[in-house]
Amino acid sequence: MEKFVEQTLLYDFYGELLTDRQQQVYESVVLEDYSLSEVAEDLGISRQGVHDMIRRCNQALEGYEKKLHLVEKFLCIKEQVHRISRIAEKYHAQEITEISKEILEEL
Repeated sequence: MEKFVEQTLLYDFYGELLTDRQQQVYESVVLEDYSLSEVAEDLGISRQGVHDMIRRCNQALEGYEKKLHLVEKFLCIKEQVHRISRIAEKYHAQEITEISKEILEEL
């Protein structure tokens, strides 16, 4: 999986477990693509401090995933629903296809 997509999914599932400050820095650097220098200047900390915080956030998010496996389960369910949808289309089972689409939208 592409690193950015992986980081985004991890943050979507576990971001609320980070402190407000960690969320602010992580969102700025990873999601909004600000440079480390820009974030450091805005927050009055060193560039190295921002880098270290991002590294610690990534480690924390990956640690949560290793324990809880929520992203793994989400991706598995999503793929299974896609498979159901493809099979339903093959057999012209419109109702199943519609239910599959609704589930995917909810995920």
